[in-house]
Order: sequence, then structure tokens, then C-alpha cells
Amino acid sequence: MPVQQQSPFLHELARRLKAVREERHLTLQEVYDATGVHVSRLESGRRNVALRTVAMLCRYYKVSLGVIVTDLEHLLEDGIH
Repeated sequence: MPVQQQSPFLHELARRLKAVREERHLTLQEVYDATGVHVSRLESGRRNVALRTVAMLCRYYKVSLGVIVTDLEHLLEDGIH
């Protein structure tokens, strides 16, 4: 099976989510138990994630969605300028 190329957008989103989780000293299991989200899959940066899921994690982490997604659009690789 070919290795999926990691998107810079997803990589940075994942990095930010992981940083917030770690700042709050939460384990992957604690987040899963509270939200039902397999955070390790998201933190790998290799999976698309729904905005609803990011918003749910932000609410659980008590951080604004804006803090997580600010300035990510420049990392999109969709050819739109």
C-alpha cells in the first residue's frame, strides 16, 4: 500500500490540536473517553477531519476554534489564489 503524502494543512492542524491537548496534560484515552474522537488518528495529520470534530475538540479543550484554524488557509494546496 502506498504511503499517503501528508498535507501541510492537515499537518499544521494536527500539530495545533496535539499542542493544546498536551498543554492541558490530557491523554489520548481521556480525550476519547470524553468525546468519542480517536485523537491519535487526527494528530497523525494523515486524515481529513470534519470541522464539527475540530469544533467539538475545541469546546472540550476550552479553546476558541479561531485559535486553532487562524492562518491555516495559506497551507491549502488547492490551486486557488
